[in-house]
Amino acid sequence: MLQAAKFIGAGLSTISILGSGVGIGVVFHGLMVAVSRNPSVQKDLFVYAILGFALCEAIALFGLMVSFLILFGF
Repeated sequence: MLQAAKFIGAGLSTISILGSGVGIGVVFHGLMVAVSRNPSVQKDLFVYAILGFALCEAIALFGLMVSFLILFGF
């Protein structure tokens, strides 16, 4: 019973990976729209897009870390 609860909890904690994928898609969609409207600010916008990508990816890594803690830590 405890093993099943660990698997369910680890599976639920990986939902953040789905949200992170959506967030990364939104960030780069915004970048493409902004660059298509004003190509002269591409360098500045790319820096902000990479920052947004890194923050979204960090959330996914935190979710994965929690999943591994549930599976192997307890």
